[in-house]
Amino acid sequence: MDQNTGLPEGWVVKYSKSKSLPYYFNVNTSQSQWQPPDGADQGILEQYMAANYPGKIRCVHLLVKHNESRRASSWKQAEITRTKEEAKSIILAFEARIRSFEVSLGDLALTESDCSSARKRGDLGWFGRGEMQKEFEDAAFALQPGEMSHLVETASGIHLIQRLE
Repeated sequence: MDQNTGLPEGWVVKYSKSKSLPYYFNVNTSQSQWQPPDGADQGILEQYMAANYPGKIRCVHLLVKHNESRRASSWKQAEITRTKEEAKSIILAFEARIRSFEVSLGDLALTESDCSSARKRGDLGWFGRGEMQKEFEDAAFALQPGEMSHLVETASGIHLIQRLE
């Protein structure tokens, strides 16, 4: 275990210029991933990331689009016809399932989110202010690590946001 980063042996933090985000890279296997590797010491890693990537936070989210969304289509559905009220009802039902510990936000995002981040369990990686829609950013930065928002409306649709780090 690296005492500076909290990462298991062989893992380092690198920075993606194309995504403007840090990611994790295993120098022994050349494996790269957006999420911290298994066995990372979250406390040490959080301190390292805060010191080296100040002002950035990491969140997962679940997006339900509706017919008034900026792009009313998704990886799951070519044309989204549900109303904003239907999208709100869906997100509130998801929120209840998550808060009752029936399912995690990440697990639910994998199959239910209308965002392409669904394949990464809703993980948006590290981002700073000015990189997301204002309503999303305000809600995300107001959360403490581990905390989940209530529904958040943006031009993209209705979100649940959980701050990881």
